[in-house]
Amino acid sequence: MKTLVVGANGQIGKHLVSFIQDSDGIEAKAMIRKQEQASFFENLGAETVLTDLENDDIDTITKAAEGVDAIVFTAGSGPHTGKDKTIMVDLDGAVKTIEAAKAAGVKRYVMVSSFDTTRQAIQDAPESFAPYVAAKHYADEWLKATDLDYTIVHPGGLTNDKGIGTVEAATEVDRGEIPREDVAKVLLETLKNDATIGKEFQIVTGTTPVEEAVKSV
Repeated sequence: MKTLVVGANGQIGKHLVSFIQDSDGIEAKAMIRKQEQASFFENLGAETVLTDLENDDIDTITKAAEGVDAIVFTAGSGPHTGKDKTIMVDLDGAVKTIEAAKAAGVKRYVMVSSFDTTRQAIQDAPESFAPYVAAKHYADEWLKATDLDYTIVHPGGLTNDKGIGTVEAATEVDRGEIPREDVAKVLLETLKNDATIGKEFQIVTGTTPVEEAVKSV
């Protein structure tokens, strides 16, 4: 299975490409924005494709998706970059990638979302954070309205701690934190497990090994 990792140069994306390249039966195609980012992925033996998620059109992203079997969207502006960047990356960038998947005939699509993207979460979010939650909400809704084989992963608060390989995963879990490395491990197991198709679930640090936790959702 060849997998296009969107946002590959981000922290979750880098972990995911590394894990994919170390796995049997799956290989990564890293979508990057700058040529100078390529060496990291080339050293892992991963293919790269130069595409600007924010500024390129759907046709260009479709070309980047040609020849892959799955897409994982790990890109994100972050909650503190301003409303304009949030709209262009977390909402429009996600929607363009979803439409590119459809155009390229790629059925499998895994979305990294925010922990809680319900309507109530938008209403309850602080003013500075609400645009980010809203962007993620509508990107998730757009994906769910397609006939793609989607999975939506909702991680808790992201940290740069070393992953421990154990998580709690369910439709709803208590709010908590999770290392980005462990999020990437969950994404890899999600790709491997077709039983996750059509599902969305939250993840935080827990006591269940990642493979077992993903199987249980």
